[in-house]
Amino acid sequence: MANLKDLKTRINSVKSTQKITSAMKMVAAAKLRRAQEVAEAGRPYSSRMQQVISGLAANANKSNAPELLVGREDVKTHLLIVVSADKGLCGGFNGSIARQTRQEINRLENEGKSVLVYMVGKKAADNLGREILNKTFERIENLQGSNVDYNKVKGVAEKILLGFADNQFDQVSIIYNQFVNAITQNVVVAPLIPANVVGEQENESLVVYDYEPEQNELLELLLPRNITTQIFSALLESSAAELAARMTAMDNATRNAGDMIDSLTLVYNRTRQANITKELIEIISGAEAL
Repeated sequence: MANLKDLKTRINSVKSTQKITSAMKMVAAAKLRRAQEVAEAGRPYSSRMQQVISGLAANANKSNAPELLVGREDVKTHLLIVVSADKGLCGGFNGSIARQTRQEINRLENEGKSVLVYMVGKKAADNLGREILNKTFERIENLQGSNVDYNKVKGVAEKILLGFADNQFDQVSIIYNQFVNAITQNVVVAPLIPANVVGEQENESLVVYDYEPEQNELLELLLPRNITTQIFSALLESSAAELAARMTAMDNATRNAGDMIDSLTLVYNRTRQANITKELIEIISGAEAL
């Protein structure tokens, strides 16, 4: 049985940890509201961009359409853009991304394709470790949270477009956590190249548009912007999801610390009472012996 000094030291240590986790929870909660507003405000732009691309693709000449839209017939290498956090202490946020990345790598390799990864964020790359040692196309950190900047994302998109043009890879997908609410974050695997063409709504499909310049020329201009927009949207979603996961994880840690403090305090009081009882017995026994 631990002595009173050890128990007191442990109780104080857990109390200190509880203060830290409580503070981290409040900081995450304060940042989450702003990050959630930004992520939700960015969704209409991402969705509308996909609708515009889909509308142009529906009337475009597929025989000479850009490869960013229709893809390549012979797909040898697939690039996965993996978005994770730069910091830990956010529950299963980073672990879920790493698991999904492993599944995608295994699936693509079983299909006979080579895989490259573009690691955005530190933790998933650390988790995967040697598994991606010879598969890493690029690594970048400090791009999320308050550091999410469209111009920086544009630089990432330009590297991807340059790699695609140089035939370093033939398809591109992005893996990230989508923010749903403070408790739920969904792992999403979305295609970037070829573009994800969504179905047009019925009321819009009845409208005939004349395009100037031609659809294929417009697609040449819009498809690179679409990639930047989708990556930017994914980073905003991931940042909000990270803060939500951290807030939930720190809340659970604070509650668990409170339970541990109660349990240790009970053991401390019982041990203290047992020591007092033992001392009283020794005093009484000594007095009777005299």
